[in-house]
Amino acid sequence: MKIPAIFLFTILISGSAGAQNIELVSPDLNPFQNIRDFCISPHGEEAYFTVQSPGQDLSQIVRVKNKKWKNPELLPFCDGYSYLEPFLSGDGKRLYFASDRPKTSSDTLKSDFDIWYVERKDKNSEWSEPINIGAPVNSENDEFYPTLSDNNNLYFTMDAKSGLGKDDIYYCQWNGKEYSAPVLLSTQINSGGYEFNAFISRDERILIYTKYDAKDGFGSGDLYLSKKDEKGEWQTAQNLGNTINTRYMEYCPFYDSQTETLYFTSRRSHLSPRKFRNLKDYQSYISGSENGSSKIYKTRVKLQDVVN
Repeated sequence: MKIPAIFLFTILISGSAGAQNIELVSPDLNPFQNIRDFCISPHGEEAYFTVQSPGQDLSQIVRVKNKKWKNPELLPFCDGYSYLEPFLSGDGKRLYFASDRPKTSSDTLKSDFDIWYVERKDKNSEWSEPINIGAPVNSENDEFYPTLSDNNNLYFTMDAKSGLGKDDIYYCQWNGKEYSAPVLLSTQINSGGYEFNAFISRDERILIYTKYDAKDGFGSGDLYLSKKDEKGEWQTAQNLGNTINTRYMEYCPFYDSQTETLYFTSRRSHLSPRKFRNLKDYQSYISGSENGSSKIYKTRVKLQDVVN
């Protein structure tokens, strides 16, 4: 009997020893109290993520080169507004993100959240000033978490009255010159609840995203996966299981197809009462992994098995 693809994926997540190895991207990032929104270039030369204050009032995007996690650098266009959720294009020449910066240079007050991007000639060049992606993608609503397939179709989260819930996942098709109006993904993906932070695979066949407080979830936000069938329709999303998901928030997925690595943000915590030798021992314990703060984790997963 042929095992259904989604069931096979559950086996890979829950059953194999390799898939159970959930680990921090790097302990060198522990000094940051909240980090999230990870993306990495195809050959690992660059990684981008968001650093936030404890209450998420401040959000800035940083970069590390060649996995030198001890040396993150703040992107030069980051200023007094919020910048988060970076996504690097396949050729590395555009970096997309969400921001509440003013829509025009003549404005001084922050706006609703829009999708923006910066450009460069190559990986050794400086990034341009931020460019608003404009209508019809952006609107008077909040748009978040841009991610693109290789054909430049854009998937993102939008908080709109036209949606099924508070946050929903939309996509805009690229025709080679411009984007179409946003299309709300089907009820196989969206619901009357919260769906957000969608990652689209490069071939546009797999979508990984967060559902919040879902009936079949483990608590808070869980990562789900949907794949397209032979007709190009999204199938019912499946929970990625209790190895990746916990009773805490899991969100912001990114899949590196070159290394078959799933990156995601989690607020998981395994702190427990104990006696400490001294204050340094206490500080070391609470600043380590799985302490309830947003941290970026990774695990090896073969997503291509889902579409076979």
